Amino acid sequence: MRVLFVVPPLAGHVNPTVAVAAELAARGHRIAWTGPVTALAPLLPTGSRLYPAGDSGTAGGYDVLHERWRDERGIAALRFLWAEVLIPLARAMLSGVHTAVEAFRPDVLVTDQQALAGPLVARRHGLPWVTSATTSAEFTHPFEGLPKVGEWVAQRIAALLAECGAPAGWDPRFSPHLVLVFSTPELIGPGPGTASARGTYPPHYAFVGPAFGARPHGGDFPWRRLDPGRARVLVSLGTLNREAGARFYPVVLSAAAALADRAQLILAAPGDLAGAVPPNVVHQEYVPQLRLLPHLDAVLCHGGHNTVCEALAYGLPLVVAPVRDDQPIVARQVTEAGAGVRVRFGRARTDEVRQALAAVLDNPAHRSAARRIQASFAAAGGATTAADRLEKLPLGRPAPGTAETETEKGP
Repeated sequence: MRVLFVVPPLAGHVNPTVAVAAELAARGHRIAWTGPVTALAPLLPTGSRLYPAGDSGTAGGYDVLHERWRDERGIAALRFLWAEVLIPLARAMLSGVHTAVEAFRPDVLVTDQQALAGPLVARRHGLPWVTSATTSAEFTHPFEGLPKVGEWVAQRIAALLAECGAPAGWDPRFSPHLVLVFSTPELIGPGPGTASARGTYPPHYAFVGPAFGARPHGGDFPWRRLDPGRARVLVSLGTLNREAGARFYPVVLSAAAALADRAQLILAAPGDLAGAVPPNVVHQEYVPQLRLLPHLDAVLCHGGHNTVCEALAYGLPLVVAPVRDDQPIVARQVTEAGAGVRVRFGRARTDEVRQALAAVLDNPAHRSAARRIQASFAAAGGATTAADRLEKLPLGRPAPGTAETETEKGP
């Protein structure tokens, strides 16, 4: 089987697919990637076949776009994501993805929910496509209570379909063939429907749990400084939000000082924003997160889906301080599952953070809930299950209603 992965220039969206690709390659399948080369090349294994798509999609590059985006919050951040990132990225990637399909001749495309060019090109070529859902936000009615925002997003998607000459009435975020969800219902919550029918999802939704791919080494870490006599807590705002923590980091460090007799914090943050750290804090610009997690007792983070799932995969309770985009939804999933406590990011107070940290360290219910989700992740199978489901796809003919029609124009 020849599998083409279509991904955006975002590490959190690429990392899980790297694990799935490695599992498929180990089984003898042929793998290729397409997306913005400058961003993707450092995230993929050496020697990966990578077709360029979307490198010129943003004036000034994606780093400039990120600098504009990181100060947005709430609905403004969501509108920026769709209007300034996802829709332009789809337009920019269309030609490159089309070229990749013609050159690689895949049997199936695995396309990230935020790489909308993938489904458009797959339909144009009459190929089956699989959704790679690296965040669970889209599965819990993200615009519930904000219907106008939901309508606005739907209108943006409909306009993109019309612009590309694709038929109306379908959503490129959800494949009719297979949806790989890198989480489980134990975290996400029950499926849609009435109260008597909740807990059900369509059968082509595969909840495979986290898939951990190879990561950069993360630099050296002072392992000898880890204190076995105190609870150890990682503090991380992820890759894209770390620079937004200028106000938040001092609040966390103040809370850490108040817990000095019982907790040690490992802070991953830019040096110019961390400032002076208390003796019970180990500060690093970057940390080898996956290697560090087995040595921890809890995690304080921004609610990013990958960080949350990685922590829960080790049974660690969480303090979540969501910044933007899907993070408030993921934070809500954590708290509703009982696996953590939410604090405010923009207006956090020292006492609030201290009490939240004490709660996840002292209340056994949070750890019990985290371990219940951990067990569900282990049972889900991760990359192995994802590869199993991909191998079971009927290939060679498109699903009804998804093949190219005479009215569709090439991307």
